[in-house]
Amino acid sequence: MSPSRVLVLNSGSSSVKYQLLDMPGGERLAVGLVERIGEETSLLRHTPAGGETRERDGAVPDHEAALKAVAAELAKDGLGVDSPELAAIGHRVVHGGKHFTEPTVVDDAVLAEIERLIPVAPLHNPANLTGIRTARALRPDLPQVAVFDTAFHTTMPESAARYAIDVETADRHRIRRYGFHGTSHAYVSRETARLLGRSPEDVNVIVLHLGNGASASAVRGGRCVDTSMGLTPLEGLVMGTRSGDMDPAVIFHLMRVGEMSADEIDTLLNKRSGLIGLCGDNDMREIRRRIDAGDERARLAFDIYIHRLKKYIGAYYAVLGRVDAVAFTAGVGENAAPVREAAVAGLEGLGLAVDGELNAARGDGARLISPPDARVAVAVVPTDEEMEIATQTYALVNGSGNLT
Repeated sequence: MSPSRVLVLNSGSSSVKYQLLDMPGGERLAVGLVERIGEETSLLRHTPAGGETRERDGAVPDHEAALKAVAAELAKDGLGVDSPELAAIGHRVVHGGKHFTEPTVVDDAVLAEIERLIPVAPLHNPANLTGIRTARALRPDLPQVAVFDTAFHTTMPESAARYAIDVETADRHRIRRYGFHGTSHAYVSRETARLLGRSPEDVNVIVLHLGNGASASAVRGGRCVDTSMGLTPLEGLVMGTRSGDMDPAVIFHLMRVGEMSADEIDTLLNKRSGLIGLCGDNDMREIRRRIDAGDERARLAFDIYIHRLKKYIGAYYAVLGRVDAVAFTAGVGENAAPVREAAVAGLEGLGLAVDGELNAARGDGARLISPPDARVAVAVVPTDEEMEIATQTYALVNGSGNLT
């Protein structure tokens, strides 16, 4: 019997999230997180299937030490990285540019291209590279598969992907709309079709990935035709700390009139804008609590957030022409009923509505929250990026290519 386990690694700048899954069924054998890598006190949290969570404090100086610690924890459960049952290690890579349109087995040329993309993903690609290199050293005999956040969006037509700037300048500096959260949009659009009892090729879906980072996508027949994030994850929806869409001239104004440096403006737009910039909170639960208490600043922040979200729903409805479903996912999308209700309020003419009782009810799985006779289904579909990475990784190394 061929190996069937896939270890999924999501290496951030100071953390490593991981899951070990048995494919193709997707049974989770272990999940865990190493955080505060490189700090005085790091934390490893590991949970085997059906077992108690184990926590370990202590210094984890770098990603190599982190992955060795992960391997040690897995070995305690008989799930070691050296197991012959391990088929591959799947890695989340944030930016794949135009070149990587599918999951890819990593070799030296692939590593070099990911490294070449660091200027357009300076916060993410270096950490992703470190995770891949460390895993290759631990298991040089094993396929290492890169699954790119941008890959799902490479099906966008040039009319959606290009900015209206000088073509030679854009091409020289690789300026175009790449999009992000692609593994989530791919998974959720496919699961939405399954929820409707239809094939992904027959369904048009607007996916709203609403977390601290937020993005929307228009998916026609399983292929992305537009998405809200662009060259970087800054464009698009109002987010927890990011501004989203904005007149580019604001940057020049802040440089000339505010005498702010490029780095200061970068920090402002990425870390001190969005909900936190508008009202001082980026937790939607706290914002709703403040609204209920009569806080007008929180109310305005919420209204701006919803206004932008509603504009994207309408825009992507126009792009798709026919919409079969709108799917909410990620932390806010899955848990904030008031956001879902407000986002579709007033869009009844487009066939969109939510059932108040269904919307308010909590549930763990994918579910419809629209009235039974609604022309367009409105759904809550929990995202599972690790499962998507494992599915794509296993399909590649198993030679099936089947993601359904």
